[in-house]
Amino acid sequence: MLEHSPTLNTVLMVETVLKKMEGSVMKIAELKRKLPRQVNHNTLMIVLDYLEKSGKILVGLKGITWIYNPSEKLRKAIAKGIRV
Repeated sequence: MLEHSPTLNTVLMVETVLKKMEGSVMKIAELKRKLPRQVNHNTLMIVLDYLEKSGKILVGLKGITWIYNPSEKLRKAIAKGIRV
């Protein structure tokens, strides 16, 4: 079976919608509705898998959450923090 490979434009489009989401969690069905153009379901799953593996999102039972924070201050605070 042929797999749908996402284009860079598709990855960036999905990333943009997730970054700008109003709540803290978004369902896949809601994400599909908010995308400016339709994306094949299998292609969307590949994009979400990529974003999760790259540390930008978490996909859980309740939906998708954007977690990426490029803040250097945050990275330094985490590095200096005490593990609990």
